Formats: sequence, C-alpha cells, structure tokens
Amino acid sequence: MLLNFFPSRSLALYLGKTFLWRCFAMLAMLVLVLQMLDLLSEAGAVLAYPGNGDGELWRYVSLRTPQIISRFLPFSVLLGTLIMLATLNANSEVVAMKSGGLSAHQILAPLMLASLGVAVISFVFNERVVARATATLSAWEDAKFGPIPSDRGIKSNIWVRDGEDLIRAATVTGSGRNVRLQNVDVYDRHGDRLISVISAKQGHLTADGWRLEQVRVFDVTRGTSRDVASMTIGKDIRPDQFTLSSVDADGLSFVELREAIGILRESGRPVASLEGALWHKITGPLSALLMPLLGSVAAFGIARSGKLFVRAVIGMALGFAFFVADNFALSMGNLGVYPPILAAWAPFLLFLLVGEAVLITTEE
Repeated sequence: MLLNFFPSRSLALYLGKTFLWRCFAMLAMLVLVLQMLDLLSEAGAVLAYPGNGDGELWRYVSLRTPQIISRFLPFSVLLGTLIMLATLNANSEVVAMKSGGLSAHQILAPLMLASLGVAVISFVFNERVVARATATLSAWEDAKFGPIPSDRGIKSNIWVRDGEDLIRAATVTGSGRNVRLQNVDVYDRHGDRLISVISAKQGHLTADGWRLEQVRVFDVTRGTSRDVASMTIGKDIRPDQFTLSSVDADGLSFVELREAIGILRESGRPVASLEGALWHKITGPLSALLMPLLGSVAAFGIARSGKLFVRAVIGMALGFAFFVADNFALSMGNLGVYPPILAAWAPFLLFLLVGEAVLITTEE
C-alpha cells in the first residue's frame, strides 16, 4: 500500500482539483491586489509623458501583470496548500483518509503531482510571456513611458579584457569589421599593478588590431602624460566583444540567456550572476513543488491538541523561510560567494530534505 502513491483515482482527482482551485483563487486575489497597488504607484509616471492616457495605462497593466504572476505563483501555491489542508483537517477528512489506510505521502501525492504541473506551466509562461513582457517594459521605462526608440546598434559603456589589460569604450557603433569606438580608455596592467592609462578619442579595426587615434598616455609610475597620434592594441580582440551590451537576465528566455552567457564568457566577462539567474529559471518555477510538502504541517504534525492555526502558521513560516533562503543564496551567488549552481539549487534541495524529514518523523 505504501508503494502505491495513488491507491484511489477518485480521491486523487478530488484532492488535485481542490488544490488547484485554491491555488489559482489565491493567485487571482494576489495579482488583483498587487496590480492595483502597483498601478497606483506608477500611474503618475506613465501619465507624465505628454499624450499618454487610458490606453497607456492598460498597456502598462498588460506588461506588468505577467511579472506579478510569475513572482507570486509560488506564494499562491503555498497559501492554497495551507487553506486546503487546514480545511481538510478541520473537517476531519484527513482523519478519514488515514483511517482508510492512506499514509501521509499518499495524501500529499496528488498535490505534489498537481504542483509539478503548475511548475511546468510556470516555466513555459515565463519563457513565452514573462521574458518578452519584461524586455518591453524595461525599454518603455527607459524611454520614460514614451515611444520606444528603435535599436540602432549603439551601445555604451562596454568593457573588454585583453589579457591583463582592461579596455573601456564609452560608445560603440556599427557591427562586424565596421565597429567604431568612441572615447576609449585602456588600463595597462601588469600583475596587480596599474602601469599606464591610455585614452583615445576614437578607434577602429585594422588588420593588425584596433587602431586608436588622438591618444594620450598617462604613466602612472612617473606621473607624466604624453600625446600620441595613433597606436594599435588588442590584436586578438574580436569585434563582437565590443558589440555586446549588458544582459538583462529577466528579459531573456532560458535559451537566449544561455547563448548570451556563452558569448560573454568568450569575451572574458564575468558571468557568475547570469549563470545563477539561468539556473534559477528552472528552480524558480520548480519551487511550487515544495509548497505542498512544506505546508503539510497544517494537516500533519506532532501536536494533536487541535491547534490548527498554530500548525498553519508553522507551515507558512517554513514556506517563507524557503523564499528568504532562496533570495539570500542568489545574492551570495551574485557576489561570487557561492558558485552559481549552488546558489540556485541549494535552497530547493535543502528545504526538500527538511520537508521530507519533518513529514517522515512526524507521520510515517
């Protein structure tokens, strides 16, 4: 009996449907309230641009709502789990199921399967809808909620590594071998020491490397400067290393972000934070799978004194502790303290073990 997680098809369907209804009801409530609050705070900025009206407000809502759904879907699964299990416990349905020979894992199995389906839907929704909405909303916000300018291939503040040296171009235009650099700074380093700083008004690609013009060289050791008509640097630097702009992980799908990370890694840029965001595109939706396990304290627990509210609070505390740990691990990954894969997966695996240990210890 214990090896069969779905001994009753009717009971599994009943639990699964009840669970999904509670989760999506909580999601609808959260999205409605949070979207109204967000619109109240941002409506002034949207309407501040001349000519904007109701149409632009509805456009903002259509772009912001997918982000809210994506962010708070795991919260709604947690709340839906607590409400459902607390109701089953209060109505003695859990007692009836256990008296019929069902174990705690068999009672939770339909919920886990349904939450896995929610995780898959969330991942597809993030890839197909949220990433595009985020990219569009970011561009619109940069334009102060005015017309979004077309991408003319102009990029700014681009950094490239050439061995130990660092090169910064204030403005990069063009593509391929027609790339043009404006206001270039080259930091000539040897080991941990800065030897000189080379500043140039412009630069372009030649057969021998990047030719800089109107150059000034500042010798850090001597504290002197000299002007040079031109010089050539970075023979091994490819044009695409300069045409890479900053990457917004939230505005890219999983495949697009993985390709961007590969290009950035080849150009010598740090990609640890982006790798953490890449893995989190999987663990984020998958966190819905943990919520029935962490919220099961509302139905199962050591105490049998009828303190249902206390057990529900404990389940909510476990769920929110996971979200705190998840955000903390991502922050540590962005700072380089944790490896990217550890920052993304450690909280999920840790709380999976915690929830399973609590369930086995108390109920099995």
